[in-house]
Amino acid sequence: MQSKSYNILMYSHDTYGLGHIRRTMAIARNLVRPGVNILIVTGSPIAGRYTMPAGVDFVRMPGMIKKTNSVYVPHSIKVEPKIAIAIRKNIILSTCKAFKPDLFIVDKVPAGLKNEVLPTLKWIKKGLPCTRVVLGLRDILDDAGSTQADWERKKFPEILRDFYSEIWVYGEQGLYDPIKEYDFPEDIAAKTIFTGYIPRKVPKTRKPRRKHKQVVVTIGGGGDGYTVLDNYLRMLETNGSVDFRTLMITGPFLDHKRLDELADRARALKVRIRPFIKNIEKRMAQADLVVTMGGYNTLCEILSLKKPALVIPRDKPRKEQLLRARVFKGRGLCDYIKWDDVSPELLREKVNALLKDPAQCQADLERFEMTGLDVMCERLAHFREHCRD
Repeated sequence: MQSKSYNILMYSHDTYGLGHIRRTMAIARNLVRPGVNILIVTGSPIAGRYTMPAGVDFVRMPGMIKKTNSVYVPHSIKVEPKIAIAIRKNIILSTCKAFKPDLFIVDKVPAGLKNEVLPTLKWIKKGLPCTRVVLGLRDILDDAGSTQADWERKKFPEILRDFYSEIWVYGEQGLYDPIKEYDFPEDIAAKTIFTGYIPRKVPKTRKPRRKHKQVVVTIGGGGDGYTVLDNYLRMLETNGSVDFRTLMITGPFLDHKRLDELADRARALKVRIRPFIKNIEKRMAQADLVVTMGGYNTLCEILSLKKPALVIPRDKPRKEQLLRARVFKGRGLCDYIKWDDVSPELLREKVNALLKDPAQCQADLERFEMTGLDVMCERLAHFREHCRD
């Protein structure tokens, strides 16, 4: 007997960090419901650390690490990169053939890492012509020139034209418009839907009784955020006593030697330090200020929790975080320090100012609406209503 369930396959290439898998999980938790199965194909080495709701599961591919914008190597297995990609390509295609999705959601890269999704897209077009294929894009990819050149070189407009039903941009067109910035062709623009930012579940927490304010410092996966952690600890080391407490979350991919060094310094300063916290929203909900690099997911959590934030965005190899920090500051949603300008002295000035007077930032946060999950649910309902047996 053929199952009448509606199957959603989600692809998340996850080369390094937590961003892609966390965004994918947030979407999956929202879209799953009775009659809907969701299967995530991911290269994240920590996917298993997250709690999957009923109706959601994942298939793990060999992980890859990004060395440069174009060079990727296997995360763990000692094989040639092209062999690892071949394995991943076969896993994606085989999973799709067995699962037969009604909806296929691809994260960020239309062709997948090193074109690993292309065989699956071609098979769906031929074998599952009624399946909807959606590309999910975060609000900002990179600066306009770099993104346009990258998309043209990789023939992404042609791929979107041939294989994709819709493009979902997880952001506000009024804040940053990729149709304009990246010069989408008219027919690609017509497929584009702005969902709005993706809210996170706000945990129910009691207001803690404490004498001191709380700062949470988080750098996502941790592979590229040592500068933030080092400068923050130097700020405390050169500031004498402070009237706030700190929880520092280094990320699971921080180099072990650097983690040991930071842990020794943190211990001397009575700073709590953790490599990974599964439900980071609970810790951020209790904070008075969040210091972060400003990746998409962390800022969505900050927006959801209505927390003042100090962003220290990296600007290499992509300018995505810097552009987002500028846009958000322009809306009054955060403050930021440019990567090359960060110093213990400037950090101290910004942290103290945001802790002393968060009112204006919080007022703008309260007014900011996040519609991402509602719009995606509307699209899912539309797809299911028009799904053919």
